[in-house]
Amino acid sequence: MQEPDEERREGGCRACIQAEIVKVDSIQEIMNRGVMMTPALYIDGESKMMGKTATVEELKRMLKK
Repeated sequence: MQEPDEERREGGCRACIQAEIVKVDSIQEIMNRGVMMTPALYIDGESKMMGKTATVEELKRMLKK
């Protein structure tokens, strides 16, 4: 089974979307963003998902918008 981060990267490649994926480990940065539950997903600085990991299909839909 693939690691979750690798699976998400592969999904971005399959969607033909250029993206930078950054894992934030800094508690201070997480708090500054107002994240209440992890994992959290932000796209272009906007909160898209908290408390669950997006599927590849969900990521494709969010990135196409």
